[in-house]
Amino acid sequence: MAHYNTILHQLLSLLPRHQFESKVRTLGGDRYHKRLNTWSQLTTLIYAQASGKTSLRDIENGLLAKASRTYHLGLPSKIARSTLADANSRRDWRIYEHLFYTLLERCRGLTPKHKFRFKNPLYSFDSTVIDLCLEMFPWAKSRKRKGALKLHCQLDHAGELPSFVTVTDGKRADISVARESFAIIPDSIYCFDRGYLDVAWLRRINASGAFFVTRSKENMDFHFVGQQMAIEKKNAFFEVEILPTGPSFSQFEGRLRLIGSRDLETGQEFELITNNMTLSAQTIAEIYRARWKIEIFFRWIKQNLKIKTFLGTSKNAVLTQIWVAMSYYLLLAYIKFQTKCRFSLFYLHRLIRETLMDAVSLMDLPNLNEKRLGGLRRLELQLCLQL
Repeated sequence: MAHYNTILHQLLSLLPRHQFESKVRTLGGDRYHKRLNTWSQLTTLIYAQASGKTSLRDIENGLLAKASRTYHLGLPSKIARSTLADANSRRDWRIYEHLFYTLLERCRGLTPKHKFRFKNPLYSFDSTVIDLCLEMFPWAKSRKRKGALKLHCQLDHAGELPSFVTVTDGKRADISVARESFAIIPDSIYCFDRGYLDVAWLRRINASGAFFVTRSKENMDFHFVGQQMAIEKKNAFFEVEILPTGPSFSQFEGRLRLIGSRDLETGQEFELITNNMTLSAQTIAEIYRARWKIEIFFRWIKQNLKIKTFLGTSKNAVLTQIWVAMSYYLLLAYIKFQTKCRFSLFYLHRLIRETLMDAVSLMDLPNLNEKRLGGLRRLELQLCLQL
C-alpha cells in the first residue's frame, strides 16, 4: 500500500500558503505572537471545523490524543487552550477573509455550469442571522435583549458556491448591504426575495445591463401595456408586460414582465417581476424556484460547520471562526469538483471527519466504500497492537 500523509495534512496542502503568508506579513499576523504562529492557528482551526470540535478544551485534548499523527503538521508539541484563545482574540480576522477569496478563485476554475439552458451567469443573494448571547457578546447588540450577526451571501449557481460573503451586525438591512457591497456583472441574472425590492437597486441592475427576478409587492403601481397571456404550464399560468409608475419609478427606463407563478409542492401562487424579456415565463418561474438553493446553503453551513457556537467571545474571534469555516466549505467543494465526486458535500464532510487522522489518499477518499474503510481501520488496529 502506498504511503500517504494524514487527510488533515493533505487538506492543508490544498491551501494557497504563499498568498496566505504574504497576507500575514502585510497585516503583521506574526508580529506579537511567539507561541502560535498564524499557520499553526489556521491548522488548528481547520482541524476543529473538520473534526467538529466545539470548545478549546476539546481541541487541546484531541490534538494531544493524536500527537503521534500531528508531528508532520509543524504544530507545537502542545497547544494550550489559552494560547489559542489569545490568538483568536488578537490576530487580525482579515487574514482569513483573504484566504476565503483566494480559495474561491481556485474553485472557480473547476465549477460546473448551472443546470439551466441559458448561458447567463445566475446568482441569488440573501442573508441569515447568527444568534449570539448578548451577555457574552455585548458588542453584537441587535435588539434590546438580543445579540446577533448577519451573514450576507451571494450564491453563484455555477457550482453553488458563495461568490461573495460579508458579515454585519444584526440590525443592518439587507438592501443597504446589497447596494454597498454587491457588484453587478452585465448580462447576469440576479434572483432575490422581496427584502431586496428597492427601486433604486432595480434601476442599478437594469442600467448595468443585467437582469433581475423577484416577487412583486402588492402595493406596486403599474400600467398594463400588453395583452395578458394565459400559459398552460404547471409552474406559470399567466404573463403580461407592464410599465411601472409612481414617483419611485420615475427614472426607471424600460418595461417589465409580470408573471404568475405557482409552487408545485404547496400550490401557493405569487407574482414575479423581471426585466428579462426573452426567457420564457416557465424559465423565469424556475429561476425564482432555484433561489431556494441559497436557503439550503445557509441550512447546511449552520448544521455542519461551527458557526453557531464560538471558541471566543470577542468580535475578532467570532469573525476569525466564521471565515475559517467558510474556507473549509470551499475546501470541501474543491475536493468534490477535483475528484468529480458523485456524493454530496455532507457525505464528503462526514468521510473526512471519520478519517481525518488516517493515512489515506484524499483524492481517493470519496471512492472508498465501507468495506475498504473497514479494512483500513483493521490494519490500523493491527499496527497499534504490534507497537
